[in-house]
Amino acid sequence: MVRIKHIIIAVLVVIFGIWGIWAAVHFFQSEEKKVKKQFHLLSKWTSKETGENTFAMAQKVKNIGKLFAEHCELKANVISFTGRYTTEEISSYAARARFPFSNLSLRFYDFNVAFPEEGSAKVTLTAKLTGRTATGEDVDETHELECALKKIENKWLFSYLEVVEVLKK
Repeated sequence: MVRIKHIIIAVLVVIFGIWGIWAAVHFFQSEEKKVKKQFHLLSKWTSKETGENTFAMAQKVKNIGKLFAEHCELKANVISFTGRYTTEEISSYAARARFPFSNLSLRFYDFNVAFPEEGSAKVTLTAKLTGRTATGEDVDETHELECALKKIENKWLFSYLEVVEVLKK
């Protein structure tokens, strides 16, 4: 009986220990880590594996929209893409952009995160997009991005993204 009591106490200590570690990681992350997490999620949900089914695609596209503020300004050297978009429009564009690819990977590097004011983050980073279209063309592009995120209802959401023109050598 005493032995069972010790086992139960040990199990409870382990459970509370695991819960405590999870709570510390989840609730006490730095704001910079929370901002970087949004880029990780954007990378995860933009990426596409060969053979991805329609349900998985729809879920990823829906999740992409959740990363953006209700109105987000996008600037790119493609004039027709520059503008202010709602989350629904961003999800729609994401679906159309992912469709021609059999596989796609988006990765972010060289983060420079600044907090110019409370509830606002400015991030400069490098984005690398690789993949293969359904017709067999390889895509390998690297761009510098300037982004702004706003903290809305305790979540960091993208409010501005700009593809920065970099001089070619």
